[in-house]
Parts: sequence; C-alpha cells; structure tokens
Amino acid sequence: MNLADLNKVALAMVAPGKGLLAADESSGTIKKRFDAINVVSTEESRRDYREMLFRSTEAMAQYISGVILYDETFWQNAKDGTPLVRLIEQAGAIPGIKVDEGTQALPGCPGELVTAGLDNLAARLKKYYDSGARFAKWRAVIDIGGSGTGGPKIPTMTAIHVNAHALARYAALCQAAQIVPIVEPEVLMDGDHDIERCYEVTQRVLNKTFQELRIQRVALEGMILKPNMAIAGKKSSKQASVAEVAEKTIRLLKACVPAAVPGIAFLSGGQSDEDATAHLDAMNRIGNLPWRLSFSYGRALQAAPQKAWSGKAENVAAGQLAFNHRARMNSLASKGEWKAELETGKAR
Repeated sequence: MNLADLNKVALAMVAPGKGLLAADESSGTIKKRFDAINVVSTEESRRDYREMLFRSTEAMAQYISGVILYDETFWQNAKDGTPLVRLIEQAGAIPGIKVDEGTQALPGCPGELVTAGLDNLAARLKKYYDSGARFAKWRAVIDIGGSGTGGPKIPTMTAIHVNAHALARYAALCQAAQIVPIVEPEVLMDGDHDIERCYEVTQRVLNKTFQELRIQRVALEGMILKPNMAIAGKKSSKQASVAEVAEKTIRLLKACVPAAVPGIAFLSGGQSDEDATAHLDAMNRIGNLPWRLSFSYGRALQAAPQKAWSGKAENVAAGQLAFNHRARMNSLASKGEWKAELETGKAR
C-alpha cells in the first residue's frame, strides 16, 4: 500500500468546489427511476443516459471530482466506442466503482440487513484497478425503527456491529489493492423518528465503524467517509430547520470522525435537491472543520437531468443543462457560497 498516493486521490475526490456523482444505481433502482419518466430501462438506454452525464463538459470539468459507477456501466462503451471510464478520465474526473453486492436479511435480527460482497472482493478490485478505478464504494444500511412485538429496538447492536465490520474489511482490501475506499454507513431517513433519534443512532454507528476500521488497520488518511446527515425521518411530524441539521451534523462529526480523514462526502439519502444543497452549504458556512465537506449525491444530482432528458435524443442538451445547474449549486454549497436565489436564476 502506497499511502501517499491513496491520500492524494482522497484529497482530489474532495477538492475545493468539487464532489462525487453517484451514478452507481443497480439495474433495479434505475428501472424505478426510468419508470417515473416513462423510459424503458435497457442496457442501451442506461448507457445513453449515463453517457449524457459524462459528456456534460462544464459539470464534469468544473464541479465533479469523480464518478461512482455500477459494474455494468464500468465496462460499457459510449456510442462512438470510447469506454465510459475513459470519458470520465478525459473530463478530468476520477472513475470509481461500487463493489458491494447489495443487502440480505441478517439472521436473528428481523427487519435488519447486512451488506454482501466480501467473497472474491480482492480479485475483483484488482480487475477494476487495472481498468482505471481509483476508488470504490460500499454501502451499509442501518434502519431506524420502533420495537416490534416482544422484539428489540431497531437498529440492534448486532446489525451495527456486523455492518461496521464488513465496511472495515472492505476498506482494508481496497487499500491493499491501492484503491481509496468510500466508507458509507447510511442511517436511513425513512420512518417517523426525530433528529435527536437520528443523532443518537448515527453516533453509535460512526463510533463502531471507526473502531472496526482501526482494528482492521485501515489508514484513515487514505479513505473518504460518506455518511448521512443528522436529519429527521421523512414521516416525522417534527422536521428540523436547515440550521439545526447543520449544527447537529457538525457536532456529531466532530465527536466521531478523526481529523486524519481527508474528507466527508455526504449522501443525500432521499432529501429534495434543494434541501441537500442547503444543508451542505449551511455546514460549510459553520467552518473551522478538520476535514473537507463535500457531496456524493445520486438522486439529488440526477432527478432534474433525468426528467429533462426523458429518454429522448433531442433532449440531451436540456438534460446536460439541468445536470450542470445541480452540480454548480452543490459546488457552491461545498464552499459555503450557495444562495437560494440562484435556484431560480435571480442571482448570478
């Protein structure tokens, strides 16, 4: 492991004014997104859509530091035969790859999941590295729920432990393969919990994750953390303000995340486009932070371009314009320079 090179890539992933495009939706997830815009999900339509994003010159060159790819996309070629990985590199961004294989039921813990994919991961990482990947992603899913009939409260310590352990094993394998691991322990914002409950659960998850990373001897300088924000559940009657989300999230991260971590690239987790941007901006305005705060958004970067494109070749320019706008808004937010008026074009 060359830690200096890993650290260089990690810092580039959270370069000032830049963030990650999470274009790693599984075939099932992107089918749901395409269904919403009346587009049939085929290998070709998925390729066309992602090629549109990767050829968005302004966004890719100025605002996007790297792209997380799904395995299918990683090996695809653009219409003109250029590998999509090369398109990303030509734009000055870094290709990355999602390496987890989804979730499965956690035995003995009803309603809870564990992420699979550690089998043969070392061999898969080598193939990805040889073909251009310089970072990877693994997502652990932690649900917040009430106590079932006679059952324990969700999440159980069992679910937190096994998912943190898998994240750490994945991260160690990545660094051994000279690939920067994105460590993503996502506490879901589904449910009716308030921000205090999210804070408490996320604190437990982050503390356990970093404990496991230390046990697995993962070099913190050569990784990126991709956490959820401290935020109320979607069904909660008590939604927190932008200022409260920012304050509590920063307090949480300062309590749990070592300063050696180069950067934190938040997931959007189902927030609206503007909410995800506003929260990131408010956190960066607080300032005086030991790590860079950026974004690693999927839906919050893509919902607008997907709708503008709608599967039609004549709409590619409109789709790219929408992507450029969302990428620019989040770029500004990553520097604490976003303004709500920019969303409607009132300010420039």
